[in-house]
Amino acid sequence: MNEVAYFNGPVQNGDFTFTDRPGKAVGIRLAEALNALLGLPPVPHLWNTVTLAGDMRHHRAVHRDAVGRRQREDRALAAKYAPGPAPTDRLLTDTDPQVVALALEMALALLADGTLAVQDMPVRLCTRCGHMAGTGGAGDCRRCGHGAVRAARRALLVFDRTAHGPVLVRDDFHAAGARTPAHLLNIAHNVPRLLVLSRTRDHGVDLAPLGLEGMVLDPRAGLHVAVLAAAGGFGAVRPVMTVTGNAAANVAAYGAPFRRHGTMRLRYALHGKIPYEAAASERLYEVHRARAVRDLFTGWYLPLCAARERAGVSADRIAALLKFLRRAHLTRPATPPGDLLADLRHRAAAGDMRWVTDARALACVLSDRENTTGPWARREVRSDGDHGMAARQEADG
Repeated sequence: MNEVAYFNGPVQNGDFTFTDRPGKAVGIRLAEALNALLGLPPVPHLWNTVTLAGDMRHHRAVHRDAVGRRQREDRALAAKYAPGPAPTDRLLTDTDPQVVALALEMALALLADGTLAVQDMPVRLCTRCGHMAGTGGAGDCRRCGHGAVRAARRALLVFDRTAHGPVLVRDDFHAAGARTPAHLLNIAHNVPRLLVLSRTRDHGVDLAPLGLEGMVLDPRAGLHVAVLAAAGGFGAVRPVMTVTGNAAANVAAYGAPFRRHGTMRLRYALHGKIPYEAAASERLYEVHRARAVRDLFTGWYLPLCAARERAGVSADRIAALLKFLRRAHLTRPATPPGDLLADLRHRAAAGDMRWVTDARALACVLSDRENTTGPWARREVRSDGDHGMAARQEADG
């Protein structure tokens, strides 16, 4: 049984690849780096496929009837990892069988204890496609763009956030030594009192077993269930979801009922965005004689820095961080000191990322990364071309 294990916040399966949008892989890379430091085997890459945009892409596809929605999602996922193969044995989506089973189990239990309820509410339905446009206000249908809606009443799965304590507290963040972002607490505490957790989608966790025909679980709740399902299969009691502050602000309140299951409790590890455009310059690596550590820098060290600099890594910092990594790489010991490595693993398990900019600590982790077989010896998510062979052929100096 593992105490702490890191999992990426499920990435939306949008129209991109890791090559053209390397920032989309930061959460996955961060989770991989931290788990490897903890000596853990690889965890699944988690994906969010329950999206309105996915419904729209499917309906607009030329050969819609020849390719099912699930098959279309699977093809899009495989393409994310091109030109290399996708780690098909380590992909988990928010509609995989184990996630669906856990979501329904949790929803039924939460209905039984009164945390969730099924409530008849007024809604607006698109007169063309039947999409539920919301419970109030006006505007065109977000699914088909039609401008006409009709008033109706429909049974919905709801969560009254005021009846069960705060939806987000400081202890929901996994970040020893870091300040809790007060703005995220404020955003979560100012969402509507009654949160609707059922949606009209073509794809998702079908809520028909709850008596909600034609509806699926809100994906903001479902992605939390995906993390718990992955953690349960992995044997982690304290799953930690890597996520940006913006994403946490969007999903935390809706996921509040779904952050605990049995002995498991999910927490968030925040990370900032990375200016990969500033890290893509060939000149940058030539000037600093750092071509040998290019992949290490973009695919491993920058994600760790993003967890250290949760407001985002500044483009002005890229050169300094590259030089820092290169120096640490050149001074890495043949064998990392056991006491320092043990301390670093303890800090990583606690969410303390201050070691990332400590030269001696970073050199120790680099040595462990180089010497360890198992977790380190696997194909990592690539996004910036295969510079690995050229890097291995260069000397560090």
